Amino acid sequence: MTSDIPHIIIGRLPLYLRALSRLKKEGYNYASSRELGKLLDISPAQIRKDLSHFGELGKRGKGYEIEFLISKLNQILNIDTLWDMIVIGAGDLGSGLARYKGFSDRGFRVSAIFDIDPQKIGKSIGNLVVRDFNEMCDYVAENKVQIAVLAIPAQNAQSVIDDLVEVGITAILNYAPIYIKTPAGVQIEHIDPSVHLQKLSYYLK
Repeated sequence: MTSDIPHIIIGRLPLYLRALSRLKKEGYNYASSRELGKLLDISPAQIRKDLSHFGELGKRGKGYEIEFLISKLNQILNIDTLWDMIVIGAGDLGSGLARYKGFSDRGFRVSAIFDIDPQKIGKSIGNLVVRDFNEMCDYVAENKVQIAVLAIPAQNAQSVIDDLVEVGITAILNYAPIYIKTPAGVQIEHIDPSVHLQKLSYYLK
């Protein structure tokens, strides 16, 4: 896939995939850009423009064949396979992510969880056992894991990310409340629920 496609377009593709999956469950075989737009509050023109970056995916007069477009988006997003990922931090958030069942049907599987707390190491979380943080780098290198999820305090995030990048992690989902830049070739997404709540609170009466 070409690397010159704007990041904002890539960010909308999972939304299209989710909407298409919903329509498929409801028994639809085709979906128009207008129908997708209603579900997502995105203009039909924007949807057509976004998808046109990846070829002629629709049929004039019929719209998009849902089964085909789901398959194509899975391929574009590289989730037509199952990716292993690790979680760092076995607190409430990390434990919740490790237990979450919704990753597997979207192309991801939590294969290990790590922590530095001796009281947490060795305890079971779902089907996993919390591993010693000191084993993390060896585990990543041996199992060729590329995705890591950080659910740790902000003050520890930079050093942990540095270690992860050194052993081959190329995609990071960061829940630590701090913005961190990564080297070229390493993608990072920052998720801070407090920031989103503060955006919402602006509209409260």
